[in-house]
Amino acid sequence: MSISGNLGRAPQLQLPCSANAADAPSATSEKSRWLDVQLPAKTIPSSLSTAVRALVIDDEKNIRVTLSLCLESIGCQVAAVASGNAAMEALERQTFDLVLLDLRLGDEDGLDLLPRLLAARSGLSVVLMTAYATIDTAVEAMKRGASDCLPKPFTSTQIRNLVDQFERRRSTLHRLADLEQQLKDAAPDADLETRSPKMQALLGMIGPAADAAVPVLLRGENGTGKGVLARWLHAQGPRRDKPFVVVNCPTLSHELLASELFGPTRGAFTGAVRDQPGRVEAAEGGTLFLDEIGEITLDLQAKLLRFLQDKEFERVGETRTRRADVRIVAATNRNLEADVAEGRFREDLLYRLNVLELHLPPLRERPEDIIPLAERFVAFATQTSRKSVRELSPATQEALLSYPWPGNVRELRNAVERAVILWPTRVIEPAALPERIAARATSTPQLGGDCTLDCIEREHIVRVVARTATFEEAARILGIESSTLWRKRKRYEDG
Repeated sequence: MSISGNLGRAPQLQLPCSANAADAPSATSEKSRWLDVQLPAKTIPSSLSTAVRALVIDDEKNIRVTLSLCLESIGCQVAAVASGNAAMEALERQTFDLVLLDLRLGDEDGLDLLPRLLAARSGLSVVLMTAYATIDTAVEAMKRGASDCLPKPFTSTQIRNLVDQFERRRSTLHRLADLEQQLKDAAPDADLETRSPKMQALLGMIGPAADAAVPVLLRGENGTGKGVLARWLHAQGPRRDKPFVVVNCPTLSHELLASELFGPTRGAFTGAVRDQPGRVEAAEGGTLFLDEIGEITLDLQAKLLRFLQDKEFERVGETRTRRADVRIVAATNRNLEADVAEGRFREDLLYRLNVLELHLPPLRERPEDIIPLAERFVAFATQTSRKSVRELSPATQEALLSYPWPGNVRELRNAVERAVILWPTRVIEPAALPERIAARATSTPQLGGDCTLDCIEREHIVRVVARTATFEEAARILGIESSTLWRKRKRYEDG
């Protein structure tokens, strides 16, 4: 190996076919000519958040050495091997993030080695290097799981760009994982277990609906769980490993909603500074959930109808026709038939959406599920708010069962989480609930009623504590010392 240049500029590496200059023939081998790498005069400090662990697989020693130096200069931790067996052994010994795999490894075929590498470590990103790049080779590599193809010859700038792209993808995946965990922490897991005959009949239709590729229309009042059911449909079907993309239709204007769905082109409207894919393209192969679809305009309904029929669309401001394989699940709380009669909704779109229709019953029609759901929300809120274990008193359960729940499951969850956060004792009493719900409890101790003085005192104390900002303020209103209130509260919790 010979290095020409000086310390004032980046040296140029010229690769003979042998790593030893004394053994090198006068002409370089065909395979060795492709690498035109310029190393920096000194190692560049890594800009990567965590060093990328790279494995180079190539049967040419020159290439292994030079590529390793290039990767190390941009902050990677590098190992290099000459064969498939050596690569498998390296994967057994340590963990790698990125593999640069040569297509031709002597008698071995890099395409055959590719699936073995991916099977050895989940999440591995493999880039296929080849001087014999063709479209067929690239397509086959992608089919076998390669994340990218790097045609030879390539430069150090291309290697840096490759690693930067990998780091951006890795960072994005980490952020997505963090967001998924935050969402999981912010909401209880979807649980469709039910004691209600109406819900059981609905769930009996989910299996066939999930397996079908046709559109599904979910109907029900606000808060009944249409979004939860849509995710469940996606998770149970053949598209479960593809994206589930949500569009909340009422939150955007017509112009913004069209752009959100189909994507804008540069200059299509103020603020559209570049071409950008929309939610339809983001959901490729998966499910697009259109929440409250009855709110979209007639003009956008026509575009959506065309996409449902032909799987074709154009980005906003573009004439090029694109295609996408996406399953549509829509939800509404409106009477779409009445909207059709009044000219607010297209009849042909309704028919196209309504191939499979699922009705979610309101919570008041499934009273068997109220207490089990409330107990789930209590357990979830107790965990997320780091409170001691809470439980619902019989009077509280009575109040929950007596209330009509116009806001359905969403209102129930909000009421229960509020009670867990505000109530000072282990057993949650009706006074912890909003007044409109607490008033439904008939077993709350009443002055002059058939209850002990201790019950009256307890009810009065817990109500005062619940509505005051501090423990000291509650003690002042009750006319007792803070230490006395603390002892009484502790006694109620232990009881």
